[in-house]
Order: sequence, then structure tokens, then C-alpha cells
Amino acid sequence: MAGLKQVQRQTGVALWRQIADRIREAISTGAYDETGMVPPETMLALQFGVNRHTVRSALAALAQEGIVRAVQGRGTLIERKERLNFPITRRTRFTAGIGDQAREMRGLLLDEAKEEASTEIARWLGLKPRAQVIRLETLREADKRPVSRATSWFPAERFAGIGEAYRKRESITKAFAELGLPDYVRATTEVTAAHASAADMADLELTPGAILLIAKAMNTDLEGVPVQYSISRFAADRVQFTIEN
Repeated sequence: MAGLKQVQRQTGVALWRQIADRIREAISTGAYDETGMVPPETMLALQFGVNRHTVRSALAALAQEGIVRAVQGRGTLIERKERLNFPITRRTRFTAGIGDQAREMRGLLLDEAKEEASTEIARWLGLKPRAQVIRLETLREADKRPVSRATSWFPAERFAGIGEAYRKRESITKAFAELGLPDYVRATTEVTAAHASAADMADLELTPGAILLIAKAMNTDLEGVPVQYSISRFAADRVQFTIEN
């Protein structure tokens, strides 16, 4: 059986969650392609140094995500190994981008604030220094699994009420439409990678050492006026980007 990274105790991250992450990573890299099955619970329990109940909790979480399925008399079958594919296009949209790769998607508003724009935020949004902006902290889920954590800024004068609109609609696109912006386009996307911070590990339910794909993006209306600047963090073991013209 392919070697798996050991779990870390006393990190604040549940053991079953760490095991689920290790198994998910092994599936995505093809470690179990020969059999198409996850190793037996007893073998996983021995390898991770935990009891079978902890392994079952990890497999149950993966089953909820649609990655594995328990088959009576056979074991745990791998249903899906690939990461979610997220296309970055002229009209980048989370819901449309994930499409039928997930059965259920949600957008959660974690926090909202009206504040003065920093020099960097003002530059991205084409505003005067210290102009008022609205900051939204959001979390996107696919099949009950956290996929991305984003911080977004909007010109406050133009988009007053966007927080409440997002809370109701669970979508930036639908919130924009409610506030009178029916269409917008992606002007700039910068992608980097970094280790997850403690806050992002908690929100995205990641284990220590997890890698994030970080997308800094600016959207404009059809006249080229900036409407949103965002920094989105994606779990690298759950999402891959495709750049499309």
C-alpha cells in the first residue's frame, strides 16, 4: 500500500479529518488506481495508529463528498478521484464554473464591514485613497465541503447593501444583479500558492501544512469600471484551475 503522511496529534485538527485529507490526497494522486478501492479499515487504522471508529468517521466524510462509497461485502469503492475543476475565464463565476461537478453548492457570509480603502485596495478599485469600501468575508462549499474562502472589496457608494444581497442569494453574481449590475467581466487574475494560515485551516477544514491556491482578482463592469477586488483562497487538494480564453 502506498505510504501516507502520518497524522499529527494535539494540533487542534480532529484525527478523522486529517485521515480523510490523507486518503483524499492518495486517491487524487492515483495511489489506489490498481484496485479502485480504499484499503481495508483495519489496515488504515494500523497505519495511522488509530482505532477503526476514527477511520470510519474519515471514510464517512469522504462518502458525503461523493469521493468513496461503501459496498456491502467488498469494502470502500473509489467513486471520484479528480479535483474540482474551476475555470478562470472572462466571465468567471463560481456556481457556473463548478457546474455539475457538485450536487449542492452554498455561499456563506462570514463577516461584513464598511471601511476606508487601503492604498492597495483603492488602487485596484480605481478609488481615491481612504474612499469607503464594503468588505465581505465569504466561504463557498461544494457538497458540504469547504472549497474556497474569499475576502472581497466593493465601492461602498455603488454597492450599498451587497452584504445583505449576498446573504440572501449566496452568490456575488446574483447580489450584483439585485443591485443593478446584470453583467461583469474578469479583468485581472493573479494566482500564487502558499501554506494555509491558522484561520484558513479552520474555515476550510484543512490540516497543518495544507497548501492553498490564492487568486487575486479584479472584476469590472462592461465599461471597464472596477466593481470588485477579491483575494480567494482555494484548498489545493480539492480544486484545480483551468485558464480559458
